[in-house]
Amino acid sequence: MGLEHRYRARSLWLDQVSGPLTPRPSLAGDLSCDVAIVGAGFTGLWTAYYLKGHQPDARVVVLEREIAGFGPAGRNGGWVSARIAGSWGVYAKGRGSDAVRRAEHETYRTVDEIGRVVERERIDCAFKKDGTLALAMTAPQASRQRAQLETARANGLREDDLRELDRSEREKLVEVPGCRSALYSPHCARVHPARLIRGLADACQRAGVLILERSAAIKVGPREVRCHNGVVTADHVIRATESYTTQLPGEKLRYLPLYSLMIATEPLSQAAWTELGWRDGLTIRDQRHLFFYAQRTEDGRIAIGGRGAPYRLDRPIDENAERNVGVYERLHAAIRRHFPSASDAAITHHWGGPLAVPRDWCMSVNYDRTTGFGWAGGYSGHGVVAANIAGRTLADLIVGRSSDLVTLPWVGHHARNWEPEPLRYLASRALVKVLATADRHEDRTDRPARRSVLVAPFIQSP
Repeated sequence: MGLEHRYRARSLWLDQVSGPLTPRPSLAGDLSCDVAIVGAGFTGLWTAYYLKGHQPDARVVVLEREIAGFGPAGRNGGWVSARIAGSWGVYAKGRGSDAVRRAEHETYRTVDEIGRVVERERIDCAFKKDGTLALAMTAPQASRQRAQLETARANGLREDDLRELDRSEREKLVEVPGCRSALYSPHCARVHPARLIRGLADACQRAGVLILERSAAIKVGPREVRCHNGVVTADHVIRATESYTTQLPGEKLRYLPLYSLMIATEPLSQAAWTELGWRDGLTIRDQRHLFFYAQRTEDGRIAIGGRGAPYRLDRPIDENAERNVGVYERLHAAIRRHFPSASDAAITHHWGGPLAVPRDWCMSVNYDRTTGFGWAGGYSGHGVVAANIAGRTLADLIVGRSSDLVTLPWVGHHARNWEPEPLRYLASRALVKVLATADRHEDRTDRPARRSVLVAPFIQSP
């Protein structure tokens, strides 16, 4: 299999990138610079982009094992979605509720910040902000929605941040048979993630960032990044490798790598979209424990994703884990159940990517001014917005800017490592099994599944 075919096979998004996915030049010997960033995903490239905005003369080098966007940045659901990546309670315990409220509102602003960069850099990535809708299809799901709304109000979220829609309001956005209630937030946009990350890489290059692809880092630490074909020395080193961090020496238990998988239909007819009544730009999810998340793509497909792929003990991150029959069937069933006019549409793409889940499910941004070493990650599926915040924050920390970003609760946050194998494997398998059986129980009985309490701390909303 050639590289072009391998890269395009990773997702619908990468398959649709115009022009060849030819790797940029690789590292060819030792190199010195001001800032070395490992990983050309959203965290790495946003960090480079904002750094060059602060210090245009800074020598910034980004090292990437494959190509920009090969990882989750080029394979995710295409949601530019607000809400904090982590637990309100965990962050508040360490920094107080006011800091968490500021963090929540920073995620709202970040949706628009990404839109501004897209416009400024003329990145053709189908960015369209029209909010997000969460659907409750059973009594237990509706009950969880009410609890979420009460918690949101208690935490200071206003009606214009999150609200329940009545039936007529809901049906102006989408027609979903059997929907009992729905929550709407305006703080979300639809995007073509691979075109966003590839366009961001081009913008970084225009600003003078050197991106070296097919240049795998084998050791990342203060002042130095070791690759197979050379050593990069720098005053500042940033590790922006998200779930792939677990493949670096000493970092195996930093995160739990969990796969989120997606499928996409062929383009639907205009008649089908008219019947669905699905407003363009609106993202949709349901309220199951193993929830789905979906978007209407620019070219008229339904792209829908969900979790629940089995964790592999031997190789937690592996290209063979990117497709799973059980998840495929569950997502296809969700299309038939909720979007009946798309029931007969062919499925053209099936793909997945690994999430980085910290032990406490809370993201972190860390930078040590003494050593010049920093890192960010652990977004647990919220990476499009979280990575932009992390990139801006790391840029501020590196140049010593005293901004509100550097005071947010994930800065300096440290989660303990996951338990060693096979405990991590057993926990991840049990999590998926409990949530799947809880959904089946609720679908069948319309009553809450008490077993879900066992894993309640690990159920995160996108």
